[in-house]
Amino acid sequence: MSTDDTTSPTGTTSTEAASENAPQPVGRREERDGGATLVIERTFRAPVGDVWACVTEPERLVRWIGTWAGDPASGTVQFRMTAEGEDIEAEPVTVHECNPPHHLALSWDSSGVLWEVEVDLTEAAGVTTLTFSQRVPDAATGRDVGPGWEYYLDRLVAAQSGGDVAAVTWSDYEGMTGHYEGLFADLA
Repeated sequence: MSTDDTTSPTGTTSTEAASENAPQPVGRREERDGGATLVIERTFRAPVGDVWACVTEPERLVRWIGTWAGDPASGTVQFRMTAEGEDIEAEPVTVHECNPPHHLALSWDSSGVLWEVEVDLTEAAGVTTLTFSQRVPDAATGRDVGPGWEYYLDRLVAAQSGGDVAAVTWSDYEGMTGHYEGLFADLA
């Protein structure tokens, strides 16, 4: 791959150059329940219920990442990442906790690695803070998921605020790899 090629969250290649105004990584590492965890926050000038709807309702979720089908009360839904392309298959996602409009805990298998993610929402004075977290089992996962979640969460911000989701381009997030590699370098 040449130095001007980039790889999307699913491994597809493009030759788009990163924008000079590329976003900066804000994710951090926390130790939770004895494991390394990636934590990324975003704020919204919106009530917590509106942000919750963007994260949980299929018709709002599809605007920035994908959609789901099934009955969450069963403990499993089928999630399809429509932002990754039309040929992406739906995958089973386990719903561990769903406490509207404040907490969602999910897990799924991603190429043999268990992804454990949580979304927590708090509201103060009309501003909602979304705290996303994912358990990181190894350095490679940390390096890869950090830029990917920054990208998707910025797409969420654009979708919720009525912005142009298509203006959030993957190539602007490629440069974040080093930041996340450093955060999780000590993991086997």
